[in-house]
Amino acid sequence: MEIFFNVIGWLGSGLVITAYALTLKSEKFIKVGRYFNLIGGVLIASNCYYFNAIPPFVSNLIWAIIATFTIFKSRKEGKIISNI
Repeated sequence: MEIFFNVIGWLGSGLVITAYALTLKSEKFIKVGRYFNLIGGVLIASNCYYFNAIPPFVSNLIWAIIATFTIFKSRKEGKIISNI
């Protein structure tokens, strides 16, 4: 089970880093970046929870919550660029 949560943590970290890189590259990747931030934050938080690392668990949970609010706000305002 430990290997599973290590893989989950690395995958989440990769998604967050990829989200940052994509949004720097072009505005057309903002939608994908928001979803990558959400999924990455949840995956990292899961890893941290499993390993009882509470401070990074909380910060990544907050990261995922912020990403969720951003996605819903953008949908409500119709600002998400459709590229998927």
